[in-house]
Amino acid sequence: MRRVEQHAEGAGPFVTRRTWILPEGRTTVWESRLARRRGVLAVGAGPGPASADAVGLGRLRRLNLIASVAFVIGGALFAVGAAVAQFGSGTATLSAYIYFTGGLFFSTGGYCALLQVVNAPRHSGEPGPLITPRWTWWRYEPMNVGWLSTAVLFAGTLVFAVNLLDSFLQGLTVQQVNRLIWSPDVVGCVLFLVSGHLAFVEICHRSRPCVRSRSLGWWITAVNQLGSVLFMVSALAAFTRPSTGSLVNATIANWGTLTGALCFSVGGALQALEHP
Repeated sequence: MRRVEQHAEGAGPFVTRRTWILPEGRTTVWESRLARRRGVLAVGAGPGPASADAVGLGRLRRLNLIASVAFVIGGALFAVGAAVAQFGSGTATLSAYIYFTGGLFFSTGGYCALLQVVNAPRHSGEPGPLITPRWTWWRYEPMNVGWLSTAVLFAGTLVFAVNLLDSFLQGLTVQQVNRLIWSPDVVGCVLFLVSGHLAFVEICHRSRPCVRSRSLGWWITAVNQLGSVLFMVSALAAFTRPSTGSLVNATIANWGTLTGALCFSVGGALQALEHP
């Protein structure tokens, strides 16, 4: 009797795709992102993708919509805050309030993305149907690259929250500004970049980035990663020189934030289309 053959792909300790070749010649393929975002298994030489149950699919749709809207609004508010700072159409305090509100939406989107992973339909290690787990608000899964990517993203939004709260402090020295405001900003940007790289690992099934122009998930990841790069450029330009007390380049800092934020808004809008 012919046994089921199984092939695993991924990068390092992460398995991002499993392929089962069944005795009758059909194939069943589980892909990490496809399963957790759309709730399906790809079935070759069969009727089409096998979907999770209605409970699992409804759960994915709701969480995806909330996360998408949160990132669109959060990105838009960050862009407005940067525009206020760049064009002098408001005070620094007004800009800080706009950024802080945008940060709340970013954190909401990051947490919903994490919830989408921990509550996504799962495979049992066999070529059977996806199983919808019991609802949970938290699960620790460091060997799941999708979980790790979204957990790092959510951590980045929380670090940004520290930066945004500290920006309301008055009378800080240059050293305090760099320690309390600039340093968390850079750490948050690094976490966003790491999250984006892990998202590429999940899509490309390898450690190096790839181009998947026909994949909506790839475009979402690529646009968000571009936003993360622009945020990092902005953060580096926002360092306050101890000798002069001025930013390295305020214009680059503001435009980097504005364009990076718009990338996250576009990524959020595209995410709305990546649903079951």
